[in-house]
Amino acid sequence: MRNNAGGHYNHSLFWSLLSPTKSEPSAKLKSAITAAFGSDETFRQKFGDAAKGVFGSGWAWLIVQKGGKLAITSTPNQDNPLMTNLAKEHGTPILALDVWEHAYYLKHQNKRPDYIAAFWNVVNWEKVNALYEEALKK
Repeated sequence: MRNNAGGHYNHSLFWSLLSPTKSEPSAKLKSAITAAFGSDETFRQKFGDAAKGVFGSGWAWLIVQKGGKLAITSTPNQDNPLMTNLAKEHGTPILALDVWEHAYYLKHQNKRPDYIAAFWNVVNWEKVNALYEEALKK
């Protein structure tokens, strides 16, 4: 159940976060990213480090924790930050990156860092912005 339900949730979210249309984080989200990580560049580096640090298969996440604070975390397999009994960091996911090898092998072979760098070209920031606003209401 855990793998199936987690896999469905994680992939449903992930696919909605991809778009060929360029967009940007909202001013409110940019401000929160700067407050939490110092800069957009540092945020992307830390997010990438979380993705690179997953041993085997899993996910990297940008989450909104209680109180509206942003955090970056990762989970193995099909776990996610909503699984309070399993995840190290808990919160509402607003950005996710699938780092299972099947997500990138055909285009990037075993070069996970190249896949992570390319991810930023297809992030659907409009969706991330909307998820951020929803998470703040919780």
